Amino acid sequence: MFLVTPIVNAVQTVGVLTWDLGLTIGNLVIPNRKVGHVTPAGHPGVDGKWPEYIAPMEGDSRCSCPALNALANHGILPHDGKNIKFNEFGSKIRSTYNFASSFCFFVPNFAANMLKRNYSKDTFDLADLDLHNGIEHDGSLFREDSALVPDQSKPHVPFVRELLDSATGKDKDGHAILTPKDLSEFSAKRRVDARATNPDFTLSTFHKVFGSSNSSTLLTIFGGRVDDLETILIEERLPEGWESRIRKQLGLTMATFNKTVLKLELGINEKKYKAKIAAETPEASAASK
Repeated sequence: MFLVTPIVNAVQTVGVLTWDLGLTIGNLVIPNRKVGHVTPAGHPGVDGKWPEYIAPMEGDSRCSCPALNALANHGILPHDGKNIKFNEFGSKIRSTYNFASSFCFFVPNFAANMLKRNYSKDTFDLADLDLHNGIEHDGSLFREDSALVPDQSKPHVPFVRELLDSATGKDKDGHAILTPKDLSEFSAKRRVDARATNPDFTLSTFHKVFGSSNSSTLLTIFGGRVDDLETILIEERLPEGWESRIRKQLGLTMATFNKTVLKLELGINEKKYKAKIAAETPEASAASK
């Protein structure tokens, strides 16, 4: 079993990546979905009409991902956030956010493996996803580190406000939007600040890239729109009339998504942020000499 399992996982990964590449190529030739018709017929959110939002109640399970919490808050996932089937989870993500089917298999399967559960048979609660240094990690843009705040189910609003206030872009309609540069700079700040305030801070290369993946959803699925992100990140609610900004017929593939992830991660410069702080703070500058 020790030999077979890694081989099976490797073959499966190659298969998913091949599948994803095929979808990416398909998106190049298949016409986009029309604005207002991104959410598939028969699914919650058609015509921008989302199921009633109900804030989490005592005993409900939530995690550190605002987009997943929103699914539970709208009843697209069970409102209590519990006993969710891994093999049904992906379809909810796909119909709501228009991630590609390959993406929507890979992520729940990764989560099942992380929790040492069976993708085909087992279930999970949203809070289970916050296994530290599994998917949840230090230096988050929306949460304080788990060593400082063990309950990762609620956003740290000052972080969210600071991020949204840092937006420097505008879309064609004049709405404020976050840019890749904005997110890279805020990510550098969070990593430096978290390292300084959390004595148990860890952030592997894998989790750095995973953090940039989380950030990339703000630019892709949500188009960087500050007014939408304020609702999704603070209330963990889908705005009325909202639909995914991904209009590709076959959804956002991993191959396409990773181009944004790579751009964000390569733009993160912790040394530059430290130098900026040192220049702005004479005490810090003196201490660094």
